[in-house]
Amino acid sequence: MRIKNLIIIVLIVGVLLTVKFIFFPSGSSEPEAKGGKKEGGGGAPSNVTAMVLKFEKLSNEVYASGTIMANEEVQLHPELSGKITQLNFEEGGKVFKGQLLVKINDADLQATYKKLQLQNKLAEEKLNRQKQLLAINGISQEEFDILQNQYDVIKSEMDFAIAQIAKTEIRAPFDGVVGLKSVSAGAYVSPATLIASVQQINPVKIDFSVSERYSSVVKKGDKIAFTIEGNSQQLSAKVFAFEPKIDMATRTLHVRAICDNLKGAIYPGAFARVQLALSDIDSTLMLPTEAVIPDLKGKKVYRIKNGQAESVKVITGLRTDEKIQITEGLTIGDTIIIRGVMSLRPGSAVKVTEFKK
Repeated sequence: MRIKNLIIIVLIVGVLLTVKFIFFPSGSSEPEAKGGKKEGGGGAPSNVTAMVLKFEKLSNEVYASGTIMANEEVQLHPELSGKITQLNFEEGGKVFKGQLLVKINDADLQATYKKLQLQNKLAEEKLNRQKQLLAINGISQEEFDILQNQYDVIKSEMDFAIAQIAKTEIRAPFDGVVGLKSVSAGAYVSPATLIASVQQINPVKIDFSVSERYSSVVKKGDKIAFTIEGNSQQLSAKVFAFEPKIDMATRTLHVRAICDNLKGAIYPGAFARVQLALSDIDSTLMLPTEAVIPDLKGKKVYRIKNGQAESVKVITGLRTDEKIQITEGLTIGDTIIIRGVMSLRPGSAVKVTEFKK
C-alpha cells in the first residue's frame, strides 16, 4: 500500500510540473527588447519657469489692521444717588468744557449748608469777642482755644457740604460730542447708572500693532496712510506714541497715531487698514512668494544646478503683495525655479520653458 501511495504522489507532482511549464513559462524566455525600454529607466524632465536672481529695490512698507479711537472719551456716572432734576444736553450735540450736563436733587445738602453758614457766623462773632477778652486777660488761653477749635470744625463741615453739593453736578470734562442718553429727567440714579458718554472726535487716534522686528525703526513723527470702510479716500496720520515694551503674547509693538477730523467723518470704533512707510532698502534679493516652500525645518527653494533641481534652505525677511525678501541662502546670479515646484524632488531633471524677469 505504501508503494502504491508513493507512486500516486509522484504522478500528481509530475502532472503539476507539466502544467506549469506549459501554461506558465519562465520570464527569461520573454523577449527582452519589447518596447525597447527596461523598467526603472529615467523619465522626461519637468517643465518649469525660472528666474535669475538680481538685486532689487524694496519699498519698506508695513501693513497692519488698526482701530479708530476718540481722542478723549468718558462715560458719565453720578457720584451720589438721587433724582435727576436737570439734563442740560441734546443727544448727539456738542458740549463744552465745564458745561453743566446733569443736576441731581441736592435740597437736603443745601439746607445743611445754610445751617452751617449760620453756625459759622455765630461762631465767628463769638470768637472775635473772646479774642478781645483774651487781650485784656478776661479769659484764659484754654477757653479761647476751645472756641477756636469749634469755629474750625464748623468751617471744615462747610467745606464738606460744598464738596457733597459739587458731587450732585456732572460737568463736561472737555469739549466734545455727547452720545445717546440712557435716562430721563426725574429718574432716580446711583453711581452705577450710565447717563451718557462724551467723546472728543477731533482729532482721532489710530491704534495698531507691528511686528517686533520693526520696533527699532518705528519713530515718533512717522507718517502713516490709512483707509476706513465707506470712505475710499486715503487718509494720513502721524505716529505720536507707542508702548515702551513688546507684547509678550503677540510679539508686537503697540503704536498710536493721530489724525485731524475737522469734518467729523471718521467715527471712533471703525476698522482701519494702515500702511506705515519705513526707510527703503536700495538693493536686496526678492523672489515671488510661490517660489518659497514652507517645510518642517523652515523654508526652501529649488535652484537649478547642472540641469537638476537642488533644494536650498533660505531665510526670508520682508514681504510685499507679490514678493518676499531672501536674506540668507542664495546669491546674486542663482537660477531659481518659481513655477512647477510642487512636483519636484531634489535631483529631478528640469527643463526651463520660460524665464521671468
